[in-house]
Amino acid sequence: MDFVKELRAKAKAAGKTIVLCEGEDKRVVEAASLVVKEGIAKIILLGNKTEIEKFGFDMSGVTIVDPTADANADKYAELLYKAREGKINKKTGAPEYADVAAAKAAALKDYTMYGALILKAGDADGFVSGACHSTANTLRPGLQVIKTAPGIKTVSSCFIMVAPEGGNKYLSDGIAVFGDCAINIEPSAEELADIAIASADTAKKIAGIDPKVALLSFSTKGSGSDAKGLNTVGKVVEAVGIAKQKAPELALDGEFQFDAAIAPEVGELKAPGSSVAGHANTFIFPNINAGNIGYKICARMGGWKAIGPVCQGFAKPLNDLSRGCNVDEIVDTVAVTALQA
Repeated sequence: MDFVKELRAKAKAAGKTIVLCEGEDKRVVEAASLVVKEGIAKIILLGNKTEIEKFGFDMSGVTIVDPTADANADKYAELLYKAREGKINKKTGAPEYADVAAAKAAALKDYTMYGALILKAGDADGFVSGACHSTANTLRPGLQVIKTAPGIKTVSSCFIMVAPEGGNKYLSDGIAVFGDCAINIEPSAEELADIAIASADTAKKIAGIDPKVALLSFSTKGSGSDAKGLNTVGKVVEAVGIAKQKAPELALDGEFQFDAAIAPEVGELKAPGSSVAGHANTFIFPNINAGNIGYKICARMGGWKAIGPVCQGFAKPLNDLSRGCNVDEIVDTVAVTALQA
């Protein structure tokens, strides 16, 4: 796909270093080899060198770091201890780490945390994990040591969706952004507004499209009402208002059903006068149920390529992989991370 080629070319030009935390996973090791071979980024791969080389891929140019033998381990342990100093273990009531030695012991057991510390120290420009770890295990180190960017309250995610060969009649460039499909389960109106603004930023800076943002619902401009007082539509309407106040320069509107958001003939009928209705390319789902189901239907039944989840809101680029990811998806996520740096 032309978009994927362009994405990788832009990452190559950026010249960033990305840490991959899962040297025990064959897909990650192969991706590390391909990334370096194609010059997409420099790679720090965490794991045991002997075990990594057993997979049989060309590791020349890949920096393999075994945390248990790393000369920087003490430096990273100090960073972890300072980042968590004063935090209390809720189960024991004691400090998380009694001293730097305790922090070091914890980091050496958790390579995802170790990767986050490499990023925190500035020894890498971005971080990718999640091929064999849950989203929670991948994001927790980010929240604990990388933390959110200044002024940002909500960490979220989106997928960059790339149309199959032949394109799409509604999106001439064949690119869309879907958020949030991976992190926030039932976002509040304020969180939904933050997701919309962050996804628009990703659409512009990473996907390379001029974002037209639609907040989705089963209702278009009041056509549907909530059953049992759940306030599902009301939340989206409120989020639209908050987002417009926070980012008045954005082309953003809602609430829309999906057809009203993407199809001009439906948008004109259901939301006359809206500059977004019928022309949207950045779609914000009301909750993770809708988002996760929606992007997977698009990918599995529609043949669209889903790049992501692209994490948004961290102080430094940190991205999570799907545990069902393939090698190409890992490579693309590395490229996205490089462009976020």
